[in-house]
Formats: sequence, structure tokens, C-alpha cells
Amino acid sequence: MMYRSLILTLLLSFCLSNFLNAQELRAKVTVVSSRIPSTVDKKIFTTLQTQLNNFLNNRKWTKDVFNENEKIVCNFLLNLESIVEQDVYKGSLTIQAARPVFNSSYQAALLNYMDADIAFKYVEYQPVEFNESRVQGSDALVANLTAIFAYYANMIIGLDYDSFSPKGGQPFFQKAQNIVNNAPEAKNISGWRVFDGLRNRYFLVENLMNTKYNLVHDVIYTYYRQGLDKMYEAEKDARGNILKALSQIQSFNKDNPNTMFVQFFMQSKSTELIGIFKNAEPLEKNKAIDLLSLLDIANLAKYKEQLR
Repeated sequence: MMYRSLILTLLLSFCLSNFLNAQELRAKVTVVSSRIPSTVDKKIFTTLQTQLNNFLNNRKWTKDVFNENEKIVCNFLLNLESIVEQDVYKGSLTIQAARPVFNSSYQAALLNYMDADIAFKYVEYQPVEFNESRVQGSDALVANLTAIFAYYANMIIGLDYDSFSPKGGQPFFQKAQNIVNNAPEAKNISGWRVFDGLRNRYFLVENLMNTKYNLVHDVIYTYYRQGLDKMYEAEKDARGNILKALSQIQSFNKDNPNTMFVQFFMQSKSTELIGIFKNAEPLEKNKAIDLLSLLDIANLAKYKEQLR
């Protein structure tokens, strides 16, 4: 009897430990190496893919407990384009993340972005590790790989938290900014600095941490929590709040032209917005089209065709 009680206690402790350490991300990393010469053993990239999946999914990124259905669904497509030197690769990383909408099976996009400034060194089975206190590691090109993935993991979690509570993502945007401030530096590494272009990792987190741009957090919260999450119970009010979020982002864009956030936020939302406003009153539809003509010019014809 005592033996059975001991077993049950150990099982309960094990389950409780797993529960308390439930990770936040349900990430899928895919490494594409079709452009890498056949002289390189492609098994290396299968190993890398497994290690990156383990890195994102097994690491605890927050102090909070996530139930299985609360995990943030995200995909990372690492497209290797060339070999710069022995074991050093360049390519791009496409990051997509979504969060569930209340009372539905719908996953709303939080992030859909392609980072073209990827360079790293990798030797098969080398540790894929990240230390917040030592972002640069002992080899900048080795450390750059995990610094980039850790940066986007924190950005995804920050956006998710922002979508549920006003400025809820600040601690994670702060962690992402810490990575930027201490990013690895070496030949071939770019995307971390103010002079690396106007659309990069530096500017993305800068837009979310700059107190001058606090309105962007209101946009995120209003759009997701007060808009999408209320579509089932109060569709008209929810649409009104989404329209409010679009008005807020247009005001922000007018006051702060050419910031990265506006394009970043509007990316891949056209189908979602058409679905939201297709049943709206004509006046509301027209107002949405007017705002979208300023915020998402590339899809304006699509909006006009499907919302009128």
C-alpha cells in the first residue's frame, strides 16, 4: 500500500512539474537547403531543424503557465540561400504567428514577416543555446542564429500579451530590445543596427518600445481583444472597435510617417478585414475602405471589389 502511494505521489509530482513548466510556443521550424550545393551533406540541416524546434518549444520563455490550447502557434521558415565561407550560411527567415480568437476555431495572425538578414555559422550537433546575459556568446556568427530566434520568440510573445492586455507585452519587447542592444557583431551580420536599413529588427522593437509611439499598443489591444474577441457575442460593437483601431493606426501613421510598425501590422490582414466588414452597413464599409486605402494601398482594389 505504501509502495502504491509512493508511486502515485511521484506520478502526481511529475505531472504537476510538467504542468507548471508548460511552454508557451507551439513552434514549427522548417529549414530549406535546396540552394546549398550538393557537396554539402544535407543531413546537417535536418539536424539543425530538429535542434531549432527543440530550442523554441522546450525553452521556458515566461514565468506564466500556458495550457495546451493557449500555446502560441508559430512557424519559422529558414531558407538557406548561400554559403559565405566554411560552415557559414546566409539566407532569410519567414516568421508567422497567430493567436486564437475567443469563441471560435479561428487563429488571427499576430505576425507575418520575412527577415532577409540571416547569417550564421553552424556545424552539425553544435549546441543551439541562448544566454540573455551573454547574447554575443564566444563566437558571434554561432550566437547570431539563436539571438535571431530568441528575438522573434520574445516579439511573438510580446505581441500575444499586448493583444490580451494593454501594454502587456512590454517585458518581452524589453527582452527583444536587450538582444538588439547586445547583438553579435561580425562580418556578414546585419539587421540589428540603426544603419542596417529602415525595416529591420532594430526598428521593429524600437517602434514598440519608444514611448512616443505608445498608441501602437492601443491599436493592438483594441483590434484583437476589443474587436476580434467580441465578434461572436457582439459583432456590431466588435466591428466598431476594429474600425477604431484602424483609425488609431491611421492617426499614428499621419503623425509618424514611414515607421515600420504600420506596414508590419497591416501585413496579411486583407482577407481577415474583408471578412469582418462584408456584413457591415454601407456607411461603415465606406469608412473602412477610406482608412484601408491609406493603410494598405497594395490591396485597395481587393477591398473595393469585395466590400462594395
